[in-house]
Amino acid sequence: MPDTPDLDAYFQRIGFAAAPEPSLTTLRELHRLHPNAIPFENLSTLIGDPVPLDLPALQRKLVVERRGGYCFEQNRLFAAVLGSIGFDVTALAARVVWNRVDPALGPRTHMVLLVEVGGETHLCDVGFGGLTLTGPLLLETDVEQVTPHETFRLARRDGDFLVEASVRGDWRALYRFDLQVQLPIDFDVLNHFVATHPDSPFRSTLMAARRTPGGGYALRNNELSIYADGEKEQRLLTSAMDIENVLVETFGIRLPAAPALRDALERIAG
Repeated sequence: MPDTPDLDAYFQRIGFAAAPEPSLTTLRELHRLHPNAIPFENLSTLIGDPVPLDLPALQRKLVVERRGGYCFEQNRLFAAVLGSIGFDVTALAARVVWNRVDPALGPRTHMVLLVEVGGETHLCDVGFGGLTLTGPLLLETDVEQVTPHETFRLARRDGDFLVEASVRGDWRALYRFDLQVQLPIDFDVLNHFVATHPDSPFRSTLMAARRTPGGGYALRNNELSIYADGEKEQRLLTSAMDIENVLVETFGIRLPAAPALRDALERIAG
């Protein structure tokens, strides 16, 4: 299969109906629609399945099979779509600092994109879980930038760019990155670490997230968070069946037919 995405299938998946062109209008609309339609989830790593990053596999999983994925999968597919439309896209690696207690920097375990539009550089990222961007950000520091969901800003920290989100009135740091271009093989190495290392939370913790107009959902193990109109509601899911139903009905995930999934959900439900 060619290393180009099926744009018609992707557009149908996310609900994009306009004529695609490499414009800021198109970029904003694709960036808004993608996180609403294709959820963040790590079911594959949770049950020990491989996570290939070749484009045919990503198209099959995220588009045809109506699954989701994490950052390397989401942003690899998004980059291929943007490139096919005619955008100039560069892939970078980031260090996650969200909820990190250890002051030492962790490894580069996140993928982000730089997209050139009209002579300006924009940061794009459709794969950061419950705080996934729903609009591109200008690569400009110390400016508050409004998206369809949170307001974000970029700062400089020890030579890196630091992405921060305004969360219920407080600025929270998400991740930091520099401008060193990463090759596909670099992400293969990072993805292998995230998917297989014994200490990777992606192997033991269920994670899912999906944006909705005006809100969204986030699941961590059996704790479901519902965001709407600036308010947060939390629910505890007490059985594997409850978790399965939420994954299907709330996150829109077509679950893999794997016995290991039910075993994992039984463990998570306690």
